[in-house]
Amino acid sequence: MRKILLLLLCWGGGLRAQTIQVSGAVEDSITHRPIAGVAVSVINDTTRKVLTNVFGLFKIAIPEAAAQLRLEQDGYHTRVLTVSSHDRLLITLSPIRKQGDAIAMAKARARAKQNGNPNYGNVGMGVHAFYNETYGATYENKFVRARKQPVSNFAVDVDRAAYSNIRRFLRMKTPVPVDAVRIEEMVNYFHYSYPLPPSGEVMALYSNYTSCPWEPSHMLLQIALRAQSIQIDSLPASNLVFLIDVSGSMDTPNKLPLIQAAFRILVNNLRPVDKVAIIAYAGAPDLVLPPTSGDQREKILNAIDNLTAGGATAGEAAITMAYKIAEEQFIPDGNNRVILATDGDFNVGLTSDADMEELITEKKQNGVLLTCLGFGMKNYKDSKLQALSSRGNGNFAYIDDLEEANKIFAREFGSTLFTIARDVQTEVHFNPGMVKSYRLIGYENKVFENDVPEDKRSGGIIGSGHCAVALYEIMPEEAATDTLLATVNIVYRNPQDTALQTLSGNVSGKLTAFEDASDDYRFAASVALLGMVLRNSAYRGCGNADMIFRIARGALGKDKEGYRQEFLKMIKQVRKAKE
Repeated sequence: MRKILLLLLCWGGGLRAQTIQVSGAVEDSITHRPIAGVAVSVINDTTRKVLTNVFGLFKIAIPEAAAQLRLEQDGYHTRVLTVSSHDRLLITLSPIRKQGDAIAMAKARARAKQNGNPNYGNVGMGVHAFYNETYGATYENKFVRARKQPVSNFAVDVDRAAYSNIRRFLRMKTPVPVDAVRIEEMVNYFHYSYPLPPSGEVMALYSNYTSCPWEPSHMLLQIALRAQSIQIDSLPASNLVFLIDVSGSMDTPNKLPLIQAAFRILVNNLRPVDKVAIIAYAGAPDLVLPPTSGDQREKILNAIDNLTAGGATAGEAAITMAYKIAEEQFIPDGNNRVILATDGDFNVGLTSDADMEELITEKKQNGVLLTCLGFGMKNYKDSKLQALSSRGNGNFAYIDDLEEANKIFAREFGSTLFTIARDVQTEVHFNPGMVKSYRLIGYENKVFENDVPEDKRSGGIIGSGHCAVALYEIMPEEAATDTLLATVNIVYRNPQDTALQTLSGNVSGKLTAFEDASDDYRFAASVALLGMVLRNSAYRGCGNADMIFRIARGALGKDKEGYRQEFLKMIKQVRKAKE
């Protein structure tokens, strides 16, 4: 968290005539987490006082080139410090007593909600309950008889939006909507340590076949696809258009202020060869920053800081403008991408999912990709953003907090924004002599009908260093004697090529005990099982929260970033909710 705050401090102050601005972030000296609702005031000037927002950020005008600030918060020692004009500060406050931390934070949030913070994005601090969210209907894949239909086809991508959205529901102690649970996005949220492909290869294919922990008479097949990893210095130049929703529906602290914080992290990873344009849209789109070199960070960050929310949501016109600018600035062999940040609540122009899908399908033909970032609750339109990213040869993530923004735009910068393969699809040819029936776990909205030709299918995308995982539950043939379980073909296109490429591999029928499989294998299985439990799946067998916790706890591996440990906390939340 300390790293995130340091990144956020590198933004411009938005200089105005006769105004001296000081900006900063306030964090707990022990936990290094942001402190909301800290009263920041200029000593000897009662008219100058602001509150930190939910991310611990503030901006305040001082009357002269140097001044003293007082920082006050319930449960923390008051601090006084001297600041200079245009300082960017990282300030720590020491807690008075540990037991008072939760109470102090609650009071801070209540005070922030009552008073608002007009000094940071002009966005209120209140937290609203959610309702009117929409999700695309998903119906679980069923078992398919291998002799009748031996080939399974599906699009591969590494969207991760469902996992962080589910985490949001669990943190709020609210039931998770069944259609919000997309198991493949849960599984692919995590990093897996399968080896990178050999030099010169785009992807490498791995498979594992074990017993199934939740259905003892069945088997479990995992197919993992690992993409080449490109060093940041070697990544192609980027032509990015930030398309930011500033409509009235974004006027809550977990929407526009979080968007601003997230894009600051991204901007700090830009290079001089990259260029950025920013479009803000409400009732109509507005080009707030023309294409600008990535090394002009102050200029880019000032444009982000000055965004305010209000008005209707003209998504159609904004998307059209964003693609137009991206096409005008198109970089051959570069990373040409529109990054849409919104809650998806379009209400001007074309608004239906079908209309927006048609628009995006038309726009993607010129080689511009689309990344969709979902924010907020209450009226979050997951179904629309999922459809747009799918039609736009793009990816989709849901950002529920600042740590998730850091994961997407800092730790996974290359894999989020740089595509190494597109139209990626998997063909699994099962051996009926070994497999009686099979069931693909997840990927329900990415399955192809077998009569659709390969060159007519719209597959997914794989980013630099990504690892995409798929799981099948297998009913084996009782008298199986063959050694070949299946043949796998990965069909894809290189980013700037129209020709189809194929990566093939055989899956051995040699069975391994589940307990003897790798940490990555067992952990992925535990995540898939949690998805089935959340969906109250008829296929979860004897699987329950206790089994999930036992498997996951024994498969944490190195877990450098702590994401698997966080998963254990989510399992406990599910277990408690079901008691």
